[in-house]
Amino acid sequence: MRYLSKLTKQLTLLFFLTFTSYFFAQKIDLAPKLFYDSIHTKQAQLLDVRTSNEYAQGHISGAFQADWNNFAQFKERVASLDKHSPLYIYCLAGSRSAAAQEWLIKEGFETVINLRGGINSWNLEDLPLEGKKETEQLSMEDFLASLPPNKTVLVDFGAEWCPPCKKMNPIIDELNMEGAEIIRVDGGSQTQLVKELHVESFPTFISFKNGKEITRITGVCSKETLQKLLD
Repeated sequence: MRYLSKLTKQLTLLFFLTFTSYFFAQKIDLAPKLFYDSIHTKQAQLLDVRTSNEYAQGHISGAFQADWNNFAQFKERVASLDKHSPLYIYCLAGSRSAAAQEWLIKEGFETVINLRGGINSWNLEDLPLEGKKETEQLSMEDFLASLPPNKTVLVDFGAEWCPPCKKMNPIIDELNMEGAEIIRVDGGSQTQLVKELHVESFPTFISFKNGKEITRITGVCSKETLQKLLD
């Protein structure tokens, strides 16, 4: 009985310490300019949770890369980080880093700061990226000129490493087979066009008619929803 009582007290204490540590952990979201100002401190750790391909196309200077979508790799790499120093994290649009932020706090990281809107928002603010590959940018004028006249066209802004985009690809292919006017744009490389059209996450579907935007929708959706954008 004494052993059981002692074990119960130890388990209760362990639960209390775990709960208290999680309760007092700091989960913070910062807009790009505040994020940029905050990472220039001696204690700051910077984590890019995108894929290695995304990282290679341009990353924030000093960032350590660990792919959230490759969870085994992610856990192995973040094991070397200091749980007591502020950890700044980001992804493309903010959803992967938000999920990683939740997990990191549960694992005992005391302060985890997420870049609100991810690299997409960072680019909208014209903040610097290191190792950015120069891709010939499509101008807004050329983009609008490429749209079929007198027709409603659906423009799909996505990226090859984007899981929701991959989920939508079969639906886009099906609509294409049925004769829908669909143009795909690689938002990961056409950053200037993404900025000018205020595309903040992938996939984003925008319907245009006579060179003017009609409506848009973001994220995973049904075939029927996309068909309505083409009506």
